Amino acid sequence: MIKAGQIEKGTALLIKGQPFVCIEREFVNPGKGSAFVRLKLKSPSTGQTLSETMKTQDNAEDIVVRDNDCQYLFNDGENFHFMLTETYEQIEVPMASFPDYQYIMKDGDTYRCTFWEEQILDIQIPSKVVFTVAEAEEAVKGDTVQGATKYVTTETGLKVRVPIFIKLGEKIRVNTETKEYLERVNN
Repeated sequence: MIKAGQIEKGTALLIKGQPFVCIEREFVNPGKGSAFVRLKLKSPSTGQTLSETMKTQDNAEDIVVRDNDCQYLFNDGENFHFMLTETYEQIEVPMASFPDYQYIMKDGDTYRCTFWEEQILDIQIPSKVVFTVAEAEEAVKGDTVQGATKYVTTETGLKVRVPIFIKLGEKIRVNTETKEYLERVNN
């Protein structure tokens, strides 16, 4: 058991028999009355989000989780497929659980995953990732109406607005949270 006031972002909880991960936490001390926390929880298995408000002294059922390295293999349009690097066991994760990661994870890369029993609760994605530009329009000289930027598509299918000088085959660094271009990467 854990006190609601001790719940942090990333804490795994068991609610009505289902695992949830805290994705947002707000502490509220109204001045009159007791303090409470507003929690936004996400179910990794279904992608369902849940909002909970609890007094800081209320108890919640936390669960023990473990971290393992997993190699991302591919997605089949419904599930991400991972392989545990220690045992070579393959694991499927519904894409609905991590919709933002569809175009961020690269085939063959290894990610740190948080498990509860045999279920992946969280995938730790680096804040910056280098992608290769797979599709890019040719820049038109004098075309600065749109602020001298254009869209390119990376090898994973991620569309990113980049400066007009970025060309096909170049490597770019992208912020994985905002999906914004950061810089061109030279070999």
